[in-house]
Amino acid sequence: MSYRIVLDSSADAVSWAAPTEEISSVPLRIITDARQFVDDWRLDVGNMVDYLASLHEKSGTACPNVGEWKHALSGSDMAFAITITSKLSGSYNAACLAKEAIERENAQAQIHVIDSRMTGPAMRLIAEKIEQLANAGLPFASICQKIDEYRDRSHLVFALESLRNLANNGRVHPAAAKLAGVLGIRVVGRATDGELDPFAKCKGERKVIKTIFEEMKSKGYDGGKVRISHVFNENAARIMSDLIKREFPQADVLWCQARGLVSFYAERNGLLVGYEGK
Repeated sequence: MSYRIVLDSSADAVSWAAPTEEISSVPLRIITDARQFVDDWRLDVGNMVDYLASLHEKSGTACPNVGEWKHALSGSDMAFAITITSKLSGSYNAACLAKEAIERENAQAQIHVIDSRMTGPAMRLIAEKIEQLANAGLPFASICQKIDEYRDRSHLVFALESLRNLANNGRVHPAAAKLAGVLGIRVVGRATDGELDPFAKCKGERKVIKTIFEEMKSKGYDGGKVRISHVFNENAARIMSDLIKREFPQADVLWCQARGLVSFYAERNGLLVGYEGK
């Protein structure tokens, strides 16, 4: 059976997967009073990050619309939509409405919409798992059950120098945002029940990475897959990978440059780590 995996662009898929019949991405948008940035393969992320850093006015985001989701999910025997956490975006709701519209037109359609409850590299883990299950020939219902279970044991932890855009858009409390960037302090957080949960503040990159690794192990990480997105901070991604592999030499660790939506919220030097736990 043919299958299709569609992620919204918060998964950074443009950085790790060329668009194919099996895997594609629908773009979110970053919006200011003067400009709009479409988070697709044409976006110059560095230019966007620099522009937003110099901006004094408020900026925001817009999720893919129902029509974009419907177009991307149509045309295969079974389709899977993976969205950024529904607590932070309307992307999940739009994908569900697209699924309903397709099913009204075709009662045989098999579409599963997955609220990742996370973003970035954790969504990549889910996509790779769906690809593995679909290529193994599992039926649609079985894939849906297994992928929901897998989502629940996948986790996201992040470290940010700035929380300005998150605070301006109501994603974290302004008091937490004031900590980041002060005297070199970085905020470390995790995705908890679909929301961003800052839980530590650290000074220095190696302390940040050690704190992330300790959090991973506390959630049951024991050498499984790790996927990392960074905002122009490949050095931190490399150090993170080296630390993981020193303790778990068999670990499958990959990293990529974050795209528009993740770069908007994580800002320059941000680091996001998705991993398999328990």
